[in-house]
Amino acid sequence: MNHLDGVPPGKSHWMLGMSTLAFTVCFAVWTIFSIIGVQIKADLGLSDTQFGLLVATPVLTGSISRIFLGVWTEQYGGRLIFPLQMILTAAATFALTMATTYGWFLVAALGVGLAGGSFIVGVTYVSHWYPKDKQGTALGIFGAGNVGAAVTNFGAPHLLAATNMNTTIIIYGIVILIMGIAFYLLTETDPMLKARQASGEKPKAAWMQLEPLKDIQVWRFATYYFFVFGAFVALAGWLPRYYVGAYGLELTTAGMLAACYALPGSVFRALGGYWSDKWGARFVMYLTFIVSLVVLFIMSYPSTSYVVDGITGPIEFQIALSLPIFVTMTIILGFVMSLGKAAVYKHIPVYYPNHVGAVGGLVGMIGGLGGFFLPIAFGMANDMFHVWTSCFMLLFVVVLVSTIWMHVAIRKMERRRYPELGEEKYLSDVPDKPVPASSGSK
Repeated sequence: MNHLDGVPPGKSHWMLGMSTLAFTVCFAVWTIFSIIGVQIKADLGLSDTQFGLLVATPVLTGSISRIFLGVWTEQYGGRLIFPLQMILTAAATFALTMATTYGWFLVAALGVGLAGGSFIVGVTYVSHWYPKDKQGTALGIFGAGNVGAAVTNFGAPHLLAATNMNTTIIIYGIVILIMGIAFYLLTETDPMLKARQASGEKPKAAWMQLEPLKDIQVWRFATYYFFVFGAFVALAGWLPRYYVGAYGLELTTAGMLAACYALPGSVFRALGGYWSDKWGARFVMYLTFIVSLVVLFIMSYPSTSYVVDGITGPIEFQIALSLPIFVTMTIILGFVMSLGKAAVYKHIPVYYPNHVGAVGGLVGMIGGLGGFFLPIAFGMANDMFHVWTSCFMLLFVVVLVSTIWMHVAIRKMERRRYPELGEEKYLSDVPDKPVPASSGSK
């Protein structure tokens, strides 16, 4: 992987590694309610809607904070903002141990949600250490820190069983506090901020950083992220509850199976970044949406019993996804969502190199809001329709709408940018590196 001019070999990789580790820790803390929320639901006798709100509340803070954290990172640098964000999250995590009522848990969850804002801080910081043609891969590797959700889904149930809820929370708080301190001590100011400080240039005002947000294309990218990231977070928090309710599993088993979804939904983000650099981010988005539609259609079909009037009498049979098949479907879904997350963020430093924080913050915020609203919608759908697979029906509709909008927008862009090509399609969404249809599909 190439480096920026003047950056010693290995330094970029070190900053990327530290950022990825920090993001992994933050993501593990951010999704802790997917496990402790199940116990809180049982202890307080919550409905599915109340449980969905509890799981979603940290996502709200993590989403809204991204746009501000992105701007501040552009202004003051990730080396300062990242540790501050982690230390404040640690304080909120420790405060969670004092909650005793549903209302207090919601308030404490708002503070813990600050961990989710770490994504845009890391994206901005890491993108400044690599040239444009390597940013997709670098940001894909960084985004693999989503594996923190798998760490929580796998490890937290065992930690909870071996100790208790407050001890589990305290351990999480200590880990993120140590990570915040270590990040500040072991990293450096990024090259772009150093150059600005050396020249005496003042950081751009916040309103100037937000100027690109009036571009409809930014909002289009945000809708993609609503599914590939927002739904990922929503399902990472919802699946343990789904396995316990729909398949009658123990929480420890449910957590491990949920980790089977979260793991490929995280680690293959680096592959998505590499493919976006090589074949174009648009190609990867088409792949993500088409496969997701097929998988979600299969997962949406509820367990159904049929009685057919046979020749010799009624014939009864049932159509349902067995546990192994369902787990396989979640793994495939997590894999393509992981690719899509990297593809979305491949676009941003290419189109908006001087506004990565603001644009990435908005995209991350909208995506994160998907992680807030979707668990609530899942719970409401359960309470209203009493069908376990209703959550996947909802996601199918979300992906279908996003796919149609993406295709229509791309066709309009092609006709405007390349009128001489007629019906030729460009699979890349990167303006300086088009990939003609002859290398893909026509």
